Amino acid sequence: MTGFSTSTARVIATMGSHSALQILDGAKREGFKTLVVATESAAGVYRHFGVADSIIIVKSNGDFFSVENELVRKNAIIIPHASFVAYVNSEELEGSPIMYFGNRRILAFERDRSLQRKWLADAGLRLPRIFKTPDDIDRPVIVKFYGAAGGKGYFLAKSPEEFYEKIRGYSHRSLTIQEYIIGVPVYIHYFYSPLTKELEIMSLDRRYESNVDSIGRIAAKDQIDINLNTSYNITGNTPLVLRESLLPRVFEMGEAVIDAAKRLSPKGIFGPFCLETVVTPELEFYVFEISARIVAGTNLYINGSPYTDIRYGMPMSTGRRIALEIKRAIEQGRLDEVLG
Repeated sequence: MTGFSTSTARVIATMGSHSALQILDGAKREGFKTLVVATESAAGVYRHFGVADSIIIVKSNGDFFSVENELVRKNAIIIPHASFVAYVNSEELEGSPIMYFGNRRILAFERDRSLQRKWLADAGLRLPRIFKTPDDIDRPVIVKFYGAAGGKGYFLAKSPEEFYEKIRGYSHRSLTIQEYIIGVPVYIHYFYSPLTKELEIMSLDRRYESNVDSIGRIAAKDQIDINLNTSYNITGNTPLVLRESLLPRVFEMGEAVIDAAKRLSPKGIFGPFCLETVVTPELEFYVFEISARIVAGTNLYINGSPYTDIRYGMPMSTGRRIALEIKRAIEQGRLDEVLG
């Protein structure tokens, strides 16, 4: 890494979307200057809440690297989130001199569902079955498109015929046909510190998806009569506290993912990440996805969760935990260990 000075890095920056409010608020609580790169239409949000000391306007989120030199001059540390992953070109990120919190190389495994599955399988986690072709479908499946688009376009099918009927109208996109597991969706928010080698459970959430989470208000007959299809586009998140007897398994899964990541890339995964799971009636966890950065479900916990309250005894969001890790790294002369 070149183009920055670890001794003067005092600006935390992010893209104006997703969890930027939480990231910037957490950085300010830890004494950092803050910066957001945002479109003109989004910038007003960050002005309104007063979380950004400076705002750099870009024409679109995809133009993030057009201000790369300014970010380098300001010694800004970039905090990634799902919108960043969705809009930023991975090749540009790989070669950029911008300081980046986390391991930028591990994001390739989030973007590509086949690589991601190999990672999770190597960690020994229980995974839903993947169907190689639509013609193999012999049970309910969920069809997912690649990327961090928040569930947009996902659909259910139970046969090859239903798949081919529902896929009409979609432009060509890479997709995964995944066994649909019946159970409670549980999104587990972790934080792993490369400084202390300790894994933390930060919080948990469930997603509120339109229209699948409101479809129960419509009688089954009416759903059939109006030919209503389910949609999984995320509109928000709801809080969740897990039964305590399941927490040991939650820690085991997180540790297994960290160990497996070290076999993928020397720095592995660190900072925030999320295992997206379904818990069955038998209380087994099926892991269907990993997000290798902060997730939007953590936005519920600006003032912390029950888990962080017990651990820290003060408001500790995931955004603030990121800033705290960077602050400790700077104070200990170990900033390089939290950049990748």
